[in-house]
Amino acid sequence: MTVRHFYLAMAVIGTLVPWLFFGSFFALNGLDIPLFLQSLFANGAAAGFSIDVLLSILVFWVWSWRDAACNRIRHWWLVLPASFFVGLSLSLPLYLWLRERA
Repeated sequence: MTVRHFYLAMAVIGTLVPWLFFGSFFALNGLDIPLFLQSLFANGAAAGFSIDVLLSILVFWVWSWRDAACNRIRHWWLVLPASFFVGLSLSLPLYLWLRERA
């Protein structure tokens, strides 16, 4: 298995595993986005973890945008919807896969 295949596999796993949890939340509560956001900060542990991931995504966006410009990586913008609809578990391996392709 090449590192490119590893990144692609991790992108798939990084999409499926979070959506198992997101899917169960939405199955129980419907598409209640305010409740979803409120649940991210339900207690100190959840809030700390949520802020950690959100800050990491912000740093990743800045780094990957600059890296993509320097290395002429096409389709960098795909990390934005990947981050919004899944999270860093998809956007990071997706970007690394794009980078390996370049």
